[in-house]
Amino acid sequence: MSNLITISPSPHIHARESTGQLMRGVLIALIPAFAVSLWMFGWSVLIVTLVSVLSCMAFEYLIARFLLKTMPSITDGSAIVTGVLLAFCLPANIPLWMVVVGSLVSIGIGKMTFGGLGNNPFNPALVGRVFLFLSFPVQMTSYPVPMGFDTPLTDAVTGATPLGLLKEGIRNSEPLQDLMNNIPQNMEMFYGKMGGSMGEVAALALILGFFYMILKKIITWHIPTIILGTVAIFTGILWFIDPTQNANPLFHLLTGGLMLGAIYMATDYVTSPMTIRGMVIYAIGIGILTVIIRRFGAYPEGVQFAILIMNAFVPLINTYTKPKRFGEDLKNG
Repeated sequence: MSNLITISPSPHIHARESTGQLMRGVLIALIPAFAVSLWMFGWSVLIVTLVSVLSCMAFEYLIARFLLKTMPSITDGSAIVTGVLLAFCLPANIPLWMVVVGSLVSIGIGKMTFGGLGNNPFNPALVGRVFLFLSFPVQMTSYPVPMGFDTPLTDAVTGATPLGLLKEGIRNSEPLQDLMNNIPQNMEMFYGKMGGSMGEVAALALILGFFYMILKKIITWHIPTIILGTVAIFTGILWFIDPTQNANPLFHLLTGGLMLGAIYMATDYVTSPMTIRGMVIYAIGIGILTVIIRRFGAYPEGVQFAILIMNAFVPLINTYTKPKRFGEDLKNG
């Protein structure tokens, strides 16, 4: 009996990559989007990002050290990634004290309340983003229009996002074609020349980061591509049924936080399913909910709500998609 088998909690897969290495990989993948946002909106992007990151790190350290009485884990990089992603969900002209409040909610409620990294059921950055959106809707929907790197923040002009313009116009029974004429062209949106949150304005930059993470095997292709494919299919169906009331699928793919959410938030290790089959169910659910909220809901954007809703179903998805244990069929037979 000297060679006893030790039974321990997951994970049971050994890999050379540490949590810190994975987090650094995500941060590297976010550099193109950060650079485009900095070019479009100016130095305020850097300021908001720094405040968000430093606040997230400070709150995680203080909560772990003085409330949970545990060893702070800010060196693993997860608080930095949360801070960057939260900043990417915010307008570049948001008051800095709101950034601090969002960081507190992201770390304090979205992460540390459940015990820290690995235990949180919801994506922390999205928890903070949704809290700010519901608490301060005016500031969270007053997006600066891209005016170049050297434009002072005080001179910035605010405006609605393409999704917001479309939603409001359809609500007021304006012809879709007239609305589309006042919205940036597809290539402009692809490169990032449109109003929106800091990290959602450049599909090209986000896609470059996606390819980098795939190459480095930080994430798999399943969740992002299935989310984007689901949105494309269902918006395509709506567009085919009534093109006078529904925008084409390409518009939906390039606007809003869909790319950011699908690539960088829905793929969070802790809050996404463990199996391929579970990832498919999870991603399809996010895609369908995003389209429903965008087209029929009260808000022009729905991806953040869709991800949080499906985060809540991840334990159930894991339960019903986990592989059978060795010998289970023989035992039941």
